[in-house]
Amino acid sequence: MTATPQSDQASTTPSLSEVTRVRTVHLQRAKAQGEKFAMLTSYDSLTAAIFDGAGVDVLLVGDSAGNNVLGYETTIPVTVDQMIPLAAAVARATQRALVVVDLPFGSYEESPEQAVRTSVRIMKETGAHAVKLEAGEELADHVAAVVRAGIPVMGHVGFTPQSEHALGGYRVQGKGDAAAKLIADAQAVQAAGAFAVVLEMVSADAAEEVEDILSIPTVGIGAGNSTTGQVLVWQDMLGLRTGRMPRFVKQYAQLSETIGDAVGSYVVEVKSGTFPAEEHSFRG
Repeated sequence: MTATPQSDQASTTPSLSEVTRVRTVHLQRAKAQGEKFAMLTSYDSLTAAIFDGAGVDVLLVGDSAGNNVLGYETTIPVTVDQMIPLAAAVARATQRALVVVDLPFGSYEESPEQAVRTSVRIMKETGAHAVKLEAGEELADHVAAVVRAGIPVMGHVGFTPQSEHALGGYRVQGKGDAAAKLIADAQAVQAAGAFAVVLEMVSADAAEEVEDILSIPTVGIGAGNSTTGQVLVWQDMLGLRTGRMPRFVKQYAQLSETIGDAVGSYVVEVKSGTFPAEEHSFRG
Protein backbone atom coordinates (compact mmCIF):
# COMPACT_ATOMS: atom_id res chain seq x y z
CA MET A 1 0.00 0.00 0.00
CA THR A 2 1.33 3.41 -0.92
CA ALA A 3 1.51 5.85 1.99
CA THR A 4 -0.50 9.05 1.62
CA PRO A 5 1.81 12.06 1.32
CA GLN A 6 1.77 14.28 4.39
CA SER A 7 0.58 17.26 2.33
CA ASP A 8 -2.41 15.25 1.10
CA GLN A 9 -3.26 14.22 4.66
CA ALA A 10 -3.19 17.85 5.75
CA SER A 11 -5.46 18.84 2.90
CA THR A 12 -8.11 16.35 4.05
CA THR A 13 -8.06 17.56 7.67
CA PRO A 14 -11.28 19.50 8.29
CA SER A 15 -11.02 23.10 9.39
CA LEU A 16 -12.44 24.06 12.75
CA SER A 17 -15.56 25.51 11.12
CA GLU A 18 -16.30 22.10 9.58
CA VAL A 19 -16.17 20.17 12.87
CA THR A 20 -19.59 19.00 14.06
CA ARG A 21 -18.58 18.90 17.75
CA VAL A 22 -15.57 20.89 18.94
CA ARG A 23 -13.14 18.95 21.11
CA THR A 24 -9.92 20.03 22.79
CA VAL A 25 -7.93 18.28 20.05
CA HIS A 26 -9.59 20.48 17.44
CA LEU A 27 -8.39 23.63 19.22
CA GLN A 28 -4.87 22.20 19.27
CA ARG A 29 -5.18 21.43 15.55
CA ALA A 30 -6.42 24.96 14.89
CA LYS A 31 -3.25 26.40 16.38
CA ALA A 32 -1.08 24.01 14.37
CA GLN A 33 -2.91 25.00 11.16
CA GLY A 34 -2.87 28.74 11.88
CA GLU A 35 -6.63 28.98 12.46
CA LYS A 36 -8.30 31.28 14.96
CA PHE A 37 -11.23 30.32 17.18
CA ALA A 38 -13.98 32.34 18.85
CA MET A 39 -15.05 31.98 22.47
CA LEU A 40 -17.85 33.75 24.35
CA THR A 41 -19.30 33.54 27.82
CA SER A 42 -22.79 32.13 28.27
CA TYR A 43 -24.85 31.49 31.38
CA ASP A 44 -28.23 30.26 30.11
CA SER A 45 -29.80 27.99 27.51
CA LEU A 46 -31.18 30.70 25.21
CA THR A 47 -27.91 32.56 24.64
CA ALA A 48 -26.03 29.26 24.47
CA ALA A 49 -28.23 28.05 21.62
CA ILE A 50 -27.90 31.36 19.75
CA PHE A 51 -24.12 31.54 20.13
CA ASP A 52 -23.70 27.87 19.26
CA GLY A 53 -25.79 28.29 16.12
CA ALA A 54 -23.81 31.38 15.13
CA GLY A 55 -20.59 29.37 15.07
CA VAL A 56 -18.94 30.21 18.40
CA ASP A 57 -16.40 27.44 18.97
CA VAL A 58 -16.09 27.56 22.76
CA LEU A 59 -18.66 28.65 25.34
CA LEU A 60 -17.33 29.66 28.74
CA VAL A 61 -19.65 29.46 31.72
CA GLY A 62 -17.54 31.95 33.59
CA ASP A 63 -17.60 32.98 37.20
CA SER A 64 -18.16 36.37 35.57
CA ALA A 65 -21.77 35.33 36.13
CA GLY A 66 -21.19 37.00 39.47
CA ASN A 67 -21.02 40.42 37.80
CA ASN A 68 -23.34 39.76 34.87
CA VAL A 69 -26.09 37.52 36.25
CA LEU A 70 -26.05 37.50 40.04
CA GLY A 71 -25.45 41.19 40.68
CA TYR A 72 -22.20 40.94 42.65
CA GLU A 73 -19.49 43.56 42.30
CA THR A 74 -16.82 40.90 41.75
CA THR A 75 -16.53 37.20 40.96
CA ILE A 76 -15.35 36.33 44.45
CA PRO A 77 -18.75 35.51 46.07
CA VAL A 78 -19.72 33.00 43.35
CA THR A 79 -20.16 29.42 44.58
CA VAL A 80 -20.06 26.01 42.94
CA ASP A 81 -23.75 25.58 43.75
CA GLN A 82 -24.50 28.73 41.74
CA MET A 83 -22.30 27.71 38.81
CA ILE A 84 -23.74 24.23 38.32
CA PRO A 85 -27.29 25.09 37.15
CA LEU A 86 -25.93 27.79 34.83
CA ALA A 87 -23.42 25.38 33.29
CA ALA A 88 -25.99 22.60 32.97
CA ALA A 89 -28.34 24.93 31.08
CA VAL A 90 -25.58 25.91 28.65
CA ALA A 91 -24.47 22.32 28.10
CA ARG A 92 -28.03 21.14 27.42
CA ALA A 93 -28.55 23.81 24.76
CA THR A 94 -25.27 23.31 22.93
CA GLN A 95 -24.83 21.08 19.90
CA ARG A 96 -21.38 22.00 18.59
CA ALA A 97 -19.39 24.25 20.91
CA LEU A 98 -16.97 23.04 23.56
CA VAL A 99 -18.40 24.02 26.97
CA VAL A 100 -15.88 25.10 29.62
CA VAL A 101 -16.82 25.92 33.23
CA ASP A 102 -14.90 28.13 35.66
CA LEU A 103 -14.00 26.76 39.07
CA PRO A 104 -15.06 29.63 41.35
CA PHE A 105 -12.89 31.19 44.03
CA GLY A 106 -12.39 28.97 47.05
CA SER A 107 -13.32 25.75 45.28
CA TYR A 108 -9.85 24.55 44.23
CA GLU A 109 -7.02 26.58 45.79
CA GLU A 110 -6.81 24.61 49.04
CA SER A 111 -5.26 21.46 47.54
CA PRO A 112 -5.04 19.38 44.37
CA GLU A 113 -7.56 17.04 45.99
CA GLN A 114 -10.06 19.86 46.43
CA ALA A 115 -9.54 20.88 42.78
CA VAL A 116 -10.27 17.32 41.66
CA ARG A 117 -13.39 17.02 43.83
CA THR A 118 -14.83 20.26 42.52
CA SER A 119 -13.99 19.45 38.91
CA VAL A 120 -15.52 15.98 39.14
CA ARG A 121 -18.71 17.41 40.60
CA ILE A 122 -18.99 20.01 37.86
CA MET A 123 -18.42 17.46 35.11
CA LYS A 124 -20.91 14.97 36.57
CA GLU A 125 -23.67 17.48 37.32
CA THR A 126 -23.47 19.78 34.29
CA GLY A 127 -22.57 17.77 31.21
CA ALA A 128 -19.82 20.27 30.39
CA HIS A 129 -16.63 19.24 28.59
CA ALA A 130 -13.84 20.98 30.52
CA VAL A 131 -13.05 23.22 33.47
CA LYS A 132 -10.99 26.41 33.79
CA LEU A 133 -8.68 27.30 36.66
CA GLU A 134 -6.95 30.56 37.42
CA ALA A 135 -3.55 28.96 37.91
CA GLY A 136 0.10 29.64 37.19
CA GLU A 137 3.29 28.16 38.64
CA GLU A 138 1.93 28.13 42.19
CA LEU A 139 -1.11 26.00 41.37
CA ALA A 140 0.29 23.94 38.51
CA ASP A 141 0.07 20.81 40.64
CA HIS A 142 -3.68 21.44 41.00
CA VAL A 143 -4.02 21.55 37.22
CA ALA A 144 -1.99 18.34 36.89
CA ALA A 145 -4.17 16.54 39.43
CA VAL A 146 -7.38 17.44 37.57
CA VAL A 147 -5.84 16.38 34.25
CA ARG A 148 -4.77 13.06 35.80
CA ALA A 149 -8.39 12.54 36.83
CA GLY A 150 -9.31 12.61 33.15
CA ILE A 151 -10.78 16.12 33.05
CA PRO A 152 -9.60 18.63 30.41
CA VAL A 153 -8.31 21.87 31.93
CA MET A 154 -8.03 25.35 30.47
CA GLY A 155 -5.60 27.54 32.38
CA HIS A 156 -5.89 31.27 33.05
CA VAL A 157 -2.93 33.57 33.69
CA GLY A 158 -2.15 37.27 33.53
CA PHE A 159 -4.87 39.29 35.22
CA THR A 160 -6.86 36.77 37.24
CA PRO A 161 -10.11 38.33 38.54
CA GLN A 162 -10.32 36.05 41.57
CA SER A 163 -6.99 37.56 42.72
CA GLU A 164 -7.80 41.18 41.93
CA HIS A 165 -7.15 42.32 45.51
CA ALA A 166 -3.73 40.66 45.58
CA LEU A 167 -2.93 42.14 42.16
CA GLY A 168 -3.87 45.64 43.26
CA GLY A 169 -7.00 45.96 41.16
CA TYR A 170 -7.59 45.82 37.42
CA ARG A 171 -4.08 46.31 36.07
CA VAL A 172 -2.45 45.17 32.84
CA GLN A 173 -0.05 42.29 33.48
CA GLY A 174 3.12 41.08 31.76
CA LYS A 175 4.70 44.47 31.07
CA GLY A 176 8.47 44.83 31.06
CA ASP A 177 10.22 42.54 33.53
CA ALA A 178 6.86 41.02 34.54
CA ALA A 179 6.71 39.28 31.15
CA ALA A 180 9.06 36.60 32.48
CA LYS A 181 6.58 35.68 35.21
CA LEU A 182 3.71 35.54 32.70
CA ILE A 183 5.70 33.22 30.46
CA ALA A 184 6.70 31.01 33.38
CA ASP A 185 3.08 30.74 34.53
CA ALA A 186 1.87 29.82 31.05
CA GLN A 187 4.63 27.25 30.62
CA ALA A 188 3.84 25.70 34.00
CA VAL A 189 0.16 25.35 33.09
CA GLN A 190 1.11 23.74 29.78
CA ALA A 191 3.53 21.34 31.49
CA ALA A 192 0.75 20.38 33.91
CA GLY A 193 -1.35 19.18 30.98
CA ALA A 194 -3.72 22.08 30.21
CA PHE A 195 -5.14 22.05 26.68
CA ALA A 196 -5.22 25.87 26.40
CA VAL A 197 -4.55 28.95 28.49
CA VAL A 198 -6.37 32.28 28.75
CA LEU A 199 -4.22 35.42 28.78
CA GLU A 200 -6.23 38.25 30.33
CA MET A 201 -5.27 41.93 30.25
CA VAL A 202 -1.66 41.39 29.36
CA SER A 203 0.76 43.27 27.16
CA ALA A 204 0.18 42.36 23.51
CA ASP A 205 3.93 41.91 23.11
CA ALA A 206 4.08 39.45 26.00
CA ALA A 207 1.02 37.60 24.71
CA GLU A 208 2.65 37.20 21.30
CA GLU A 209 5.75 35.76 22.95
CA VAL A 210 3.68 33.31 24.99
CA GLU A 211 1.73 32.22 21.91
CA ASP A 212 4.99 31.55 20.08
CA ILE A 213 6.57 29.64 22.97
CA LEU A 214 3.63 27.40 23.88
CA SER A 215 2.52 24.39 21.88
CA ILE A 216 -1.05 24.73 23.25
CA PRO A 217 -3.45 27.47 22.10
CA THR A 218 -3.68 30.76 23.94
CA VAL A 219 -6.97 32.63 24.30
CA GLY A 220 -6.79 36.39 24.57
CA ILE A 221 -8.99 38.87 26.38
CA GLY A 222 -7.26 42.22 26.29
CA ALA A 223 -4.11 40.52 25.00
CA GLY A 224 -3.82 41.71 21.41
CA ASN A 225 -4.40 39.80 18.19
CA SER A 226 -1.65 37.18 18.23
CA THR A 227 -3.46 34.56 20.33
CA THR A 228 -5.11 31.54 18.72
CA GLY A 229 -8.48 32.33 20.29
CA GLN A 230 -10.34 35.36 21.57
CA VAL A 231 -12.95 35.55 24.34
CA LEU A 232 -15.30 38.29 25.50
CA VAL A 233 -18.11 38.53 28.03
CA TRP A 234 -21.24 38.47 25.90
CA GLN A 235 -23.04 41.24 27.80
CA ASP A 236 -20.09 43.53 27.05
CA MET A 237 -19.74 42.47 23.41
CA LEU A 238 -23.45 42.89 22.64
CA GLY A 239 -23.95 46.10 24.61
CA LEU A 240 -26.29 44.72 27.25
CA ARG A 241 -24.00 46.10 29.92
CA THR A 242 -23.89 49.89 29.95
CA GLY A 243 -21.33 52.35 31.21
CA ARG A 244 -17.58 52.47 30.72
CA MET A 245 -16.21 49.47 28.85
CA PRO A 246 -12.67 48.09 29.12
CA ARG A 247 -10.42 49.18 26.27
CA PHE A 248 -10.29 45.65 24.84
CA VAL A 249 -14.08 45.35 24.38
CA LYS A 250 -15.61 45.91 20.95
CA GLN A 251 -19.39 46.26 21.03
CA TYR A 252 -21.13 44.64 18.07
CA ALA A 253 -24.63 45.73 19.12
CA GLN A 254 -26.40 47.94 21.68
CA LEU A 255 -28.92 45.54 23.18
CA SER A 256 -29.56 47.73 26.21
CA GLU A 257 -31.06 50.39 23.90
CA THR A 258 -32.99 47.87 21.80
CA ILE A 259 -34.45 46.13 24.84
CA GLY A 260 -35.19 49.39 26.62
CA ASP A 261 -37.08 50.75 23.61
CA ALA A 262 -39.07 47.53 23.20
CA VAL A 263 -40.02 47.31 26.87
CA GLY A 264 -40.97 50.99 26.86
CA SER A 265 -43.34 50.35 23.94
CA TYR A 266 -44.85 47.38 25.78
CA VAL A 267 -45.48 49.49 28.89
CA VAL A 268 -47.14 52.24 26.85
CA GLU A 269 -49.42 49.78 25.01
CA VAL A 270 -50.46 47.97 28.18
CA LYS A 271 -51.31 51.19 29.98
CA SER A 272 -53.17 52.61 26.96
CA GLY A 273 -55.14 49.40 26.49
CA THR A 274 -53.87 48.75 22.94
CA PHE A 275 -52.21 45.51 24.00
CA PRO A 276 -53.43 42.85 23.88
CA ALA A 277 -55.25 43.55 20.60
CA GLU A 278 -57.90 41.31 19.06
CA GLU A 279 -55.26 39.18 17.29
CA HIS A 280 -53.71 38.37 20.67
CA SER A 281 -56.99 37.23 22.24
CA PHE A 282 -59.08 34.05 22.31
CA ARG A 283 -62.89 34.02 21.69
CA GLY A 284 -65.64 31.50 22.19
